[in-house]
Amino acid sequence: MQAATRGLSRILATSRVANAFAFTFIPANWVMNEKVVVFAFDDEASFAVLQSRTHEVWARFFSATLKDDLQYALSDCFDTYPFPEGWRTRDALERIGSDYLGLRSEVLVQNEEGLTKTYNRFHDPDETLPGILKLRELHDAMDRAVLDAYGWSDIKPKCEFILDYEEDDEDEDENSGRTRRRKKPWRYRWPDEIRDEVLARLLELNAQRAAEERKLGDEARLKPAQSDGAAKGSGKKSGKKSGKTSAKAKKQEAAEAVGQKKLF
Repeated sequence: MQAATRGLSRILATSRVANAFAFTFIPANWVMNEKVVVFAFDDEASFAVLQSRTHEVWARFFSATLKDDLQYALSDCFDTYPFPEGWRTRDALERIGSDYLGLRSEVLVQNEEGLTKTYNRFHDPDETLPGILKLRELHDAMDRAVLDAYGWSDIKPKCEFILDYEEDDEDEDENSGRTRRRKKPWRYRWPDEIRDEVLARLLELNAQRAAEERKLGDEARLKPAQSDGAAKGSGKKSGKKSGKTSAKAKKQEAAEAVGQKKLF
């Protein structure tokens, strides 16, 4: 990780287990504990992609859950995620990522709250603070920019307040015997049909890239035999695992969890 972050003044981070799906920049020289996942990215374009609902759909599909919280595992959520081609050089992603980060920082300072409470407000249908309303608008715009980076302009999502799951409005306190209203698990998100469509396309893109890597691996393996005037092979197929080695190794260099400070 030290080699991957050399020369960087900041890196991206997220909580390994959290209800809020939130990424933020931290100083690169901080030493983090195992509860924090860090990524060797210092640009707003990478932030925009990771914070987008496109990545969230992928992460929530492949991650484990702890109670109502998402457990973000690098091997499941990040290593396998098919980023848009050339995402770090796309000005639109850089601009919207910067705008989103700037507004979110203002909201955090104004309300004197951290990311978890801020995103609780973000997903609360009764929340009317102007900063939160604007943050929702920018998040929608950021999602649009990420979808466009994939070339998926035909997908036109519209966020709604949707219950993540159904539950009773009230429960009984074991100590007092009184009933109390339970907070509903609202989330400001894409409808299920949009999430399913985006996930299907991401899975297809991941499969296409894996096939391309396998093909390149096969071609590289055959070249020595062809140069000798004879096609020699081991008789074994390259397989999905060997085809993904280089890409996975590069992403593992770009992200791992270490250290000792609490962020969220």
